[in-house]
Amino acid sequence: MIRAAASLIAFLLTAPVGSETVEVRHRGAVDLVTFECRDINRSSLIQRVCYDQAQRYLIVGIRGNYEDFCELPPQAYTGFMTAPSMGQFFKENIRARGHRYGCGSHRHADN
Repeated sequence: MIRAAASLIAFLLTAPVGSETVEVRHRGAVDLVTFECRDINRSSLIQRVCYDQAQRYLIVGIRGNYEDFCELPPQAYTGFMTAPSMGQFFKENIRARGHRYGCGSHRHADN
């Protein structure tokens, strides 16, 4: 029993740590190594939020799908995360301005 536990611990300590990737609509796989991600349990629309402040790049998990938004200022991210209704804030201030925060014309780190 002790050998098995020691072997398991040794395996976990030496196992390679891979970064997580998600499939983003219209973009493909995005590596989340530089993102701060939070699982959301207070919204019926938003399930997960990942933000890379240096790149000003937001990825939002919405009912099992991921969408991305570029050049999102840190103040907008903070407003989103602290909004009484994340879904309403998202619809009115981030997605509704898709032309402004859409990633089609912006460059960011993909991988």
